[in-house]
Order: sequence, then C-alpha cells, then structure tokens
Amino acid sequence: MCNDNTVDKLKNEFHYTLSKFSHEIRNPITLINSELQMIAAAHPEVQEYKQWDDVIDNLDYVRDLLDELSAFNNANRITPKATDTCAYLKTILSSVKPTLDYLEITLESDIPDSLPVMMLDQIKIRQMMINLLKNAWEAVPVPGGKITVSAYSKNHGIAIDIQDNGCGISPEDQATIFQPFFTTKESGTGLGLPVVKQIVEAHHGSISAESTPDQGTVFHIFLG
Repeated sequence: MCNDNTVDKLKNEFHYTLSKFSHEIRNPITLINSELQMIAAAHPEVQEYKQWDDVIDNLDYVRDLLDELSAFNNANRITPKATDTCAYLKTILSSVKPTLDYLEITLESDIPDSLPVMMLDQIKIRQMMINLLKNAWEAVPVPGGKITVSAYSKNHGIAIDIQDNGCGISPEDQATIFQPFFTTKESGTGLGLPVVKQIVEAHHGSISAESTPDQGTVFHIFLG
C-alpha cells in the first residue's frame, strides 16, 4: 500500500509529465496554425474546400484539449484571498446573464447578503462556476431553458446549488462524470467536471450531482 509521501510523489510526477506533454504539443500546433494561415492568405480558394474546415475544426479541438489539460493540471493550485462571497457570486452570474438572455434561457438566483467572507481563489472559483453554468446551458432546451443558482451558509462555509431543467444524466453515467476524459458530448474533452472537482477539493470542499433523465440536474457544491 502506498504511503502519503509515495502518493504525493506520484501526483507530482504525473503533473510534471502532463505539463511537459502539453508544452511539447502546443509548440508544433502553434506552428501548424501559423502555416495554415499563410497558406490561406496565399491561396484563399483552399478555404472553400470542406476538408479545410475539417482541418481547422480538428486543430481548434486540439488547442481546446491542451487548454483543458493545462486547467486540469493546475486546478488544485490555489491562491486564496478574503472574498465577499455574496458579491462575487453575483458578479459571476451577471457576467453570464447576457449570454443566457440571448439564448432565451431563464436565470434565477438566491444569493443572500448573509454569506460569509471566505478565503477563495477568485479566478479558480469563477472557472468552477462558469464550467458548471456552461454545462447547464448546453443541457437545457433553447428557448425555454431554466437555470437556478442558490447559495447558503453551511458549517462555517457555503453551499451552492446549480440546477437546470435540461436533458439530465443517465444513472450509469452519473458514477463517472467526474473521471478525466469521460464525456457524452461529441466535441467534449471530458475534463471540465474533473477540473471543477479539483478546484472544489482544493478549497476543502465537496461536490455531488443528482440527475433525472429528461428532467434536469442539480450540482451540490460545498466550499469549506
């Protein structure tokens, strides 16, 4: 059985390998992108070929995957500072409301002023919230979708619930949604929810999901 030092060493080696892997791939991808732009500038007609769009789409996917790998690799490294959780959560919701209004998705919130000031990494918490909200708005019907965000004080921390009326998650998938690279989306990387889980756990918290197919999903987050 591995002791804590061995586990930490293995984790550090994994993160180092992942970081090096992402870096080594990102450089040639950048070069390929630049070369494709040069080709398109010299021969604009190539952009009319369907294969050209496929190449660009695949390249964009690889870049998105590298970004997700980087986020996954750094999700548990936080820099906390004192945060007015009520004001900050409202700021995050305000930033996504124009997108939801455009999509005709209703956003409802219950964020009380009594939430405590907490030590949070604001960048990572924003990343966590945006990931979960994006999952929600991609799952709900458009128009007619509804997302509800509520928060309350709990055990010297805060609890956040993000609920939607979307397509839901099948019972067999619910056990694996936080595993890296698991996804049911055609172009998904399968790293969004694992990143969320790492961010939550780095803040001494926990996350779980309840879902009913064709009715919706609610994510329960606790930050301690």
